[in-house]
Amino acid sequence: MSEKQALGDTKVNEDQTKADLKNHVKLEAGEATQRADDQNQLDGQEALRPTRLYKRRWMIVLLFSSYSLCNSFQWIQYGIINNIFMKFYNVDAFTIDWMSMIYMLTYIPFIFPVTWLLDKKGLRVIALVATALNCAGTWIKVASVKPNLFAVTFLGQFSCSLAQVFILGMPSRIASVWFGSEEVSTACSIGVFGNQLGIAIGFLVPPILVPNVDDMDELAHHISIMFYMTAGVATLLFILVVCVFQERPKLPPTQAQATARSIPPEHYSYMASILRLLRNRPFILLIITYGLNVGCFYAVGTLLNRMIIDHYPGEEVNAGRIGLTIVIAGMVGSLICGIWLDKTKTYKQTTLAVYFMSLVGMIIFAATLSLGHLWVVFITAGSLGFFMTGYLPLGFEFAVELTYPESEGTSSGLLNCSAQVFGIIFTICQGKIIESLGTLAGNIFLCVFLLIGTIATGLIKSDLRRQNANLLAKAAAEGQMTGQDYGATALISQPQTPPSQA
Repeated sequence: MSEKQALGDTKVNEDQTKADLKNHVKLEAGEATQRADDQNQLDGQEALRPTRLYKRRWMIVLLFSSYSLCNSFQWIQYGIINNIFMKFYNVDAFTIDWMSMIYMLTYIPFIFPVTWLLDKKGLRVIALVATALNCAGTWIKVASVKPNLFAVTFLGQFSCSLAQVFILGMPSRIASVWFGSEEVSTACSIGVFGNQLGIAIGFLVPPILVPNVDDMDELAHHISIMFYMTAGVATLLFILVVCVFQERPKLPPTQAQATARSIPPEHYSYMASILRLLRNRPFILLIITYGLNVGCFYAVGTLLNRMIIDHYPGEEVNAGRIGLTIVIAGMVGSLICGIWLDKTKTYKQTTLAVYFMSLVGMIIFAATLSLGHLWVVFITAGSLGFFMTGYLPLGFEFAVELTYPESEGTSSGLLNCSAQVFGIIFTICQGKIIESLGTLAGNIFLCVFLLIGTIATGLIKSDLRRQNANLLAKAAAEGQMTGQDYGATALISQPQTPPSQA
């Protein structure tokens, strides 16, 4: 059952508030209906639903993080040794760039059917499909290790990119379904952590496993080893998901999640949810700003090998290590930001600060790349990664706050869709700028859009709906609030005074 709401003592105030709230429910949540039973209506109050945290939640988020890692590793495994795969498959640099950009392009048309499937079938089905597609893609790649089979390796990468659609937006959903309100941002950060660690390994391992040798047979052998290792890990993770991954806990972890569960499936409309999200102005601004930031990260990751080789010829391994530094620093940033959000709930302030520092980091990276000192590049790249990659879970969690009680998978999906669109645009444009004007001009191009994103982030109204719902539930549990409940959407869509200030 949903939280109790404090209403006025007089009958007039009670009736007026009831009418206002019902009207808002109709506007904001469509067919969402009142769930109180007849006896509770007579009593004028509701009991809170039981909640519980299960130890299994850590196994679920770590398993998700692991198969997200395996998938994201493959996003960058071609791009970070761009020149080697160009030689092996006899294709140009732009073609190899598409081995990364296919992850972005695939996401755009498939995200809406996938989020619809998430709402209809739940997390377990999504996890099974994701790991099955990822596993299939890795074995297709194993069969593609011949210079004339580029089309086959592209098919394998397409299968993995399709799996990513079932993965990328899930951290916030898993965190909300399984974790308590004081740990939900940390859990989301752990989910994002796996994706980032996979990218980090994708930067580090391919240059080590696949050296730049001229003998095609030897090169094929090295590539084959890398593909077989990936396929073995993907197969193991698929088996673990089949055996271990669970849809959701028997009891919800929070009152906010209990309220979300209380809406009958027949009263939920996926299209109506999308339309409500698209009418949510703060969320629309977040979609744009998230896309600008993460799109810049995708461009930097895809083109990093080219940028480093331009200034430091023959440093493929160090290019991978610089990519590793970016992502490792970002993983630390993600975890710190997640813990900070759980303790402070300062979503907008933290998001704006991290966004601004991403801009500063990009400016410094652009200015120092051509100095001729690799150790300087390592430091500046690490600073850039700490903030730019650390921004990822902030965007997810801020979106959930702005859009509660809508599906977390839908809001995250829209954020990621924006990131993929901007990622493709930025990667193509920056690649062309680097070819004609050099790496400095290409990086300045990204700095301009990060500046725009920083300004737009400052304009986002901080309407923390999920936080308000949990505050109301906490107050109700302490016996501070009495009266009839009119639905979670009505409660959280109006300004609330925290219990301590009431």
